[in-house]
Amino acid sequence: MPPDTATDTALKQPGWDLLRRFLPYLWPKGQPGLKARVIGAFAFVLCAKAVILIMPFAYKAVIDSMDGEADPAVMLAIALVVAYAGARFGGVLFDNLRNVIFEKVGQTAARALTENVFAHLHALSLRFHLQRKTGGVTKIIERGTKSIDTMLYFLLFNIAPTAIELLAVCIIFYVKFGPTLVAVTLGVIALYITFTRLVTIWRTKLRRDMVELDTTAYSQAVDSLLNFETVKYFNAEAREAQRFSRAVSSWAGAAVKSENSLALLNVGQALLTNAMMAGAMAYTVWGWSEGRFTVGDVVLVNALLMQLFRPLDFLGTVYRTIQQGMIDMEAMFDLIDTPAEIVDRDNAPALAVSKGTVRFEAVGFGYDADRRILHDVDLDIAPGSKLAIVGPSGAGKSTIARLLFRFYDTTNGRILIDGQDIAAVQQESLRAAIGIVPQDTVLFNDTIGYNIAYGREGATQAEIEAAAKGAAIHEFILSLPDGYDTRVGERGLKLSGGEKQRVAVARALLKDPPILILDEATSALDSRTEGEIQATLDRAGRGRTTIVIAHRLSTIVDADEIVVLDNGRIAERGSHAALITKGGLYAEMWARQQEEREAVG
Repeated sequence: MPPDTATDTALKQPGWDLLRRFLPYLWPKGQPGLKARVIGAFAFVLCAKAVILIMPFAYKAVIDSMDGEADPAVMLAIALVVAYAGARFGGVLFDNLRNVIFEKVGQTAARALTENVFAHLHALSLRFHLQRKTGGVTKIIERGTKSIDTMLYFLLFNIAPTAIELLAVCIIFYVKFGPTLVAVTLGVIALYITFTRLVTIWRTKLRRDMVELDTTAYSQAVDSLLNFETVKYFNAEAREAQRFSRAVSSWAGAAVKSENSLALLNVGQALLTNAMMAGAMAYTVWGWSEGRFTVGDVVLVNALLMQLFRPLDFLGTVYRTIQQGMIDMEAMFDLIDTPAEIVDRDNAPALAVSKGTVRFEAVGFGYDADRRILHDVDLDIAPGSKLAIVGPSGAGKSTIARLLFRFYDTTNGRILIDGQDIAAVQQESLRAAIGIVPQDTVLFNDTIGYNIAYGREGATQAEIEAAAKGAAIHEFILSLPDGYDTRVGERGLKLSGGEKQRVAVARALLKDPPILILDEATSALDSRTEGEIQATLDRAGRGRTTIVIAHRLSTIVDADEIVVLDNGRIAERGSHAALITKGGLYAEMWARQQEEREAVG
């Protein structure tokens, strides 16, 4: 049975507002060449339809020319046959010329829309990217891009030409056969479209159920095979086979329904089209018997209707494809419409760093309104000094680095660099003044040279090598067969943890920022590697304002000041010696880590 479309919310279609947003990509401002291609392509569409409409008249003329004396009509009939064949070839020729001319327009539209989405994704806040699955976002872009080409093809080269052809056929029928045939044709077409739409919506739901059951069945199969030993442990082979059989049976039942619904669609469409052609031909045969029409008119009506119904046979596929394409495009436009959380103020100036003084004034922050992370944090970091921030997990240490980069805005208070509120300056200039060596260094799947050079656009090879020497990784790179052209693999997995950290240090050195953040840069390393990297980090921080976020207290004993965070508040502050003497939280953490080190030793 056809569906109750009123309750099928899963098949809700995007509105025409979506198409209005999309169509400007087909008529781009300031690009007359592309506009000319659109006009040219549509001209070829009209030419193709013109020759297709000529074919039935040529066919009619052939039949009519054969209705008289044989000898005089032979040459005329042959000429008309040649004209008929030429018209058929012309239709194919114009369709392909249309595709050639329009291809650049479609690809340019897809490229422009994709570039807009990609650029906007980078403008969105860290909160957005932490909440969304990267794979899901890229899939939205992929589907949206593919849907553009599909939408263009079906809208411009299937639906629009079919509408033009329907109009032309109605005019021809009106002129030659009267309004009755026109009214019947329009009525049958309307019934045909309505029937196809309703059945296609129903079939889409059946198809979706079939795909879901198919996914479930084979997910169960893979899960069972991955847990092969567990199945054996509990003598569950028969149980697993039965479970898989139930899942496959459900899928098979859904597949049968889906295929049967296709048969219903095809039979219904064929019933309507053949009934229409039978009625129209019967009408012209009656007219011929009355002397109103010729034998060729019977052929003309049949040929025109056959050509008209040929694209309508694919209406179900076209409707379903356009519906899915609009859904995919809507998802991509939703990404574009996602507002950026962190934006520059109007006419915001660039950050001017002369000394590198950093100040936090009563900074409070929470990722959610009901979950405060920082409470009235005050920090003063003098130019060229080293401030260490320590504390238990969840105390808010890494949040301070994110706020300084302005990945988030403070809930209250403000952050100043050389007396300038970072919320009032351009984000680009702010981030250009800060370097970071993160705890988890993620590298691009490219060469070591590319990953180091990422620290500063336009860096020369000599500058890249100088940064590598500063990070004590130059000699290691030269020992590799491909040197700086060695590829590091996905996320840098071909390098060890220490090697990745050195690349991160080299990248920060190449950037040469006045402010440097070391965010637990050695916490995941073994003691020996940690010592080597720590010496490199100490050299990297010389002459810069350095903020060290540390888990291992042994790495920050030389800091000018140590700030101890606890539950988002500053619990203690001072030098290493002063805090040990105080005997508070820092001293407790220090004693515990010393015990752990002795136990391991």
